[in-house]
Amino acid sequence: MPKMKTRSGAKKRFKLTSSGKIKREKAFANHIFTKKTRKRKRNLNKATLVNKADVSRVLRQLTLG
Repeated sequence: MPKMKTRSGAKKRFKLTSSGKIKREKAFANHIFTKKTRKRKRNLNKATLVNKADVSRVLRQLTLG
């Protein structure tokens, strides 16, 4: 049987933490910053964890689950 290929897009977007959770960057942080508040821009800079409902889907794309 051939090797499973990781989805390249998922490989670039997600990282596994040491405890096994999946880390991701937030969306809407690329341009049009003039209408966004300081607080919102600051919080968009922080990484966050993938929602529990989406974990199995992301793991499947990373061919880990």
